[in-house]
Formats: sequence, C-alpha cells, structure tokens
Amino acid sequence: MTASVIYKGSLRCEATHLQSNSVIETDAPSDNRGKGERFSPTDLLCVSLATCIVTTMGIKAMDMNIDLLTTRMEVTKYMLAEPRRVGKVEVALYMPASLQIDEKDKLILQRVGDNCPVTKSVHPDMEVMIHYNWAS
Repeated sequence: MTASVIYKGSLRCEATHLQSNSVIETDAPSDNRGKGERFSPTDLLCVSLATCIVTTMGIKAMDMNIDLLTTRMEVTKYMLAEPRRVGKVEVALYMPASLQIDEKDKLILQRVGDNCPVTKSVHPDMEVMIHYNWAS
C-alpha cells in the first residue's frame, strides 16, 4: 500500500504517505463547493505531472553530470464542464541561468520530461503542453 486516505468531512481529505509519514490535505475548489484552502485533487494531478517531468529529467541529468538545481516550474490547469475534468495542463519549466549545456543535451532532457510516467498515465483526451525555457 502506498498511502492511507481519510475523508475529514467538509470536502476535505488527509493523505498519509506510508513510507515517509508525510501528510497532504486536499480541499474541494471554491468553484465546486469547497473552500479552496488546500490543493484540490485536480490540482494535485497537475502538480504530479510537473514534478514527475522534472524528477525524471533530474534522474537523467544526474547520469549526464548536469545539475538542474533551482529549475522552476509554473503549472496552469484548465477545467472542462461536461463532464467536469481537467481538459488541459500547461507546465512551463524555467531552467537555471547558470546551466550551460549544448542543444543535444537539452533535447535529451526534454524527451525524458515529455515521456515521464505521469505524462504516459493521464487520459489521452487531456491536453498536456510542456514549455522548456532554457536561459541563454
């Protein structure tokens, strides 16, 4: 088992990661009867995508002796109404200005990011747009 989840009422859940005991709470979004005081489940889906992209890139970068430390990402979620679901996720990665790598290495890392496990796990109807911003 990976996690234990408890419904806390008022559209909130508490999830505990069993290996580390770390806890995250979710809340329904304010546009769907929640207070929007925590990440919503669909927010976590989008954040999972972003963190998976950079984590898999980080694994490959370690093998290539490249340091992706301080890479920053912005995640934007677009919801659809019928049925209510995530229709599109945009992830913008901003690579550190100190990172000086050639075009071949950039392409390798981008291909790894584009093929992370979460990207390959989401429904094909969900549009995923990944933007790589390499500092010059």
